[in-house]
Amino acid sequence: MHKIRALLVDDEPIARLGIRQQLQSEEDVEVIGECANGEEAVAAIRTQAPDLVFLDVQMPLLSGFGVVEEVGVDQLPAVVFVTAYDEHAIRAFEVNALDYLLKPIEPRRFQKTLSRVRNQLNRSTNKQLNKKLSALLGLLENSDTIPGKPYLERIVIKDGERVLMIPVEDIDWVAAHGNYVQIHTRSKTHLLRETMDRMEGKLNPANFVRLRRSTIVNAQRIQELKPLFNGEYTILLKNGVALTSSRRYRKNLDVLLKSH
Repeated sequence: MHKIRALLVDDEPIARLGIRQQLQSEEDVEVIGECANGEEAVAAIRTQAPDLVFLDVQMPLLSGFGVVEEVGVDQLPAVVFVTAYDEHAIRAFEVNALDYLLKPIEPRRFQKTLSRVRNQLNRSTNKQLNKKLSALLGLLENSDTIPGKPYLERIVIKDGERVLMIPVEDIDWVAAHGNYVQIHTRSKTHLLRETMDRMEGKLNPANFVRLRRSTIVNAQRIQELKPLFNGEYTILLKNGVALTSSRRYRKNLDVLLKSH
C-alpha cells in the first residue's frame, strides 16, 4: 500500500503535535517531517517531495500563501490550509482548494479532510488543484502579505452554516464593535472579526471614507454634510442614518468635498 507522505507546517509546536496525533491511527499516512516556518517549508517541499502538506497560513518569515508562491503551483503537492482565521479559510473554500482546517481542529472535520485528500490523490487531480491554487493567489485581496493587492470587491462572512458574499457597493457604513466590525447594508447588519484599520486598508478610498476611529462610510450613501464646531460634521445618509466625523479624520472629508 502506497502511503500518503505528509509534511506538517506550522509555527506552533502544539498545532503540529495535534495534527500528528490525529494522523497516528491512519495507516495510509506517514508524517515525513515538520517545519516551523515558511522558509523551512519551501526547502522541505523541494527536497522531500511530500504528497500532502498541512500548511499554516500565518507564519513568521514566509506565510502559507507565500510558500505557495515561492514553490510555484506547478511544483506543489496537495495542500490543506490550516488557519485560526475564518477569512483565510474562506479564500481556500472559494476556489475549491483541496481543503482547509480551522484551529482548533475538530476530529470529525479532520476525518472529512482526510477523506477528501484520499479521493483527490486517488483520482490524480493534483494538476487541477494546482490551477485552483493559482486562482487562489489571484483572490488574495484580503491578505496583507501580498504587496499591491487590489481592494475588496466583496466581503465574505460566515453566517451560521451559510457563507455570504456581500458586494462592497452594498455596504452603507462600517462601525467598530469590540473585536469585530459591523457591516451595515440596506437590509441587514453583519458581524465580521476584523479591525477598523485593516478594514479601511481593504476598501477603496475613492469610495469609502474614514470618519472617525469607529466609523467608515460609503461615500455614495452620503446625502448631506452639516458642519459642527471645530471642524466636525454630521453626515446624513440616504437611508436616514446620521453619523459624526472627528477632527482627526477631517482631511478625509476635505478630499471627499474637493472630489465631488
